Amino acid sequence: MIRHIVFFTLKDPARRAEAIAGLERLGAIPGSTLFEVRANTKSDQIGNDIDVVVYGEFPSIDALKRYKQHPTYADVTRTVRPMRELRFAADIEA
Repeated sequence: MIRHIVFFTLKDPARRAEAIAGLERLGAIPGSTLFEVRANTKSDQIGNDIDVVVYGEFPSIDALKRYKQHPTYADVTRTVRPMRELRFAADIEA
C-alpha cells in the first residue's frame, strides 16, 4: 500500500475553504482506498505553515500513477495551483 500525503500553503489563507472544496473533487477519482482533505489545525508549538493536507491510500504505486492521469486530477490542478504557494508531497510504503 502507498500512502500519498500532500501539504499545501496558500497564497491567501482566506481561500482555504475554496482550496479544500477543489481538492475534495480528487476523492471522486477511482483508485484510492481512502482519501481525505483537511485543514491544518495549526496547533503545533513549532510550525504551522501548512494550510491544507491531502491524504490518500492506494493499493500500489501503479494505482497512484493511474489516479494522477485521470482528467479530474488535471482539472483540479489547474483550479488549485493558482491558489497555492507551496506544495510538498510524499509517497511512502505502508
